[in-house]
Amino acid sequence: MAICLGLLTLGSANAEGSGFDFNFTSIEGEPMPMSQYRGRPVLLVNTASFCGFTHQYEALQALWETYRDRGLIVLGVPSNDFGDQEPHGEAAIKDFCDANYQVDFPMTTKQVVKGEGAHPLYRWIAERLGASAAPRWNFHKYLLDRNGAAIGAWPSQVAPLDTKIVEAVERAL
Repeated sequence: MAICLGLLTLGSANAEGSGFDFNFTSIEGEPMPMSQYRGRPVLLVNTASFCGFTHQYEALQALWETYRDRGLIVLGVPSNDFGDQEPHGEAAIKDFCDANYQVDFPMTTKQVVKGEGAHPLYRWIAERLGASAAPRWNFHKYLLDRNGAAIGAWPSQVAPLDTKIVEAVERAL
């Protein structure tokens, strides 16, 4: 059964493994196993501080504030993969997000999110959903369900509060 979300059509994502089988390091430098989010849907977003879509931090924060008490995790993954738009280190990224958007949702250290050098979670998602689902720019969004299956993907142009994303989040909750 295929599910049409955003601009991509995704097949059933019940292949081997789970999005909760991977680990990051938090932007503060602490271990961040995805398994800590098991049982909760996760909106995974590759971010950048100097992008035309950077204003989406505001909507991501609003989505987080609206749904976190119901279980949603918004997870920001800073990346410098597109247009050199995240050139600074973690402390500067965190300061930027705090000062400009009052971001308090979890964020990881800066990661590669495309190609063979991509973080293993991003490679896993691309294997499950196909190469066309890989991020093509900053603020690409993936939704993992409570079991860690990738159930939605939206490109940068789809805003975090777009009805397609909000409805998918509500269904996942």
